[in-house]
Amino acid sequence: MKLWLLQAKDKTLPNDDNPWEPWYDKAFGHVVRAETEEDAREIAHETAGEENRGEFAGKEIAKTKQPWKDPKYSDCVELTADGEYGLVITDFHAA
Repeated sequence: MKLWLLQAKDKTLPNDDNPWEPWYDKAFGHVVRAETEEDAREIAHETAGEENRGEFAGKEIAKTKQPWKDPKYSDCVELTADGEYGLVITDFHAA
């Protein structure tokens, strides 16, 4: 099995097509164990929060209900033992 890091592209998306707006009750990152990127994206999709709704308060906020499956909305990279010393991910959102 491989480890995959999935992260939202929320900072680069326009507000009228951003499943992570507003920011609460949503996942912004996952570390997943899976054989393929497709499998990793499926697991992230299945364990997502409100970002999969594509709407907020009855108003469309994104043109997708599957942001973890779509490279337009999320990144998915394989994690390996190679790389710089340091933290891999902290996904903290305070209200």
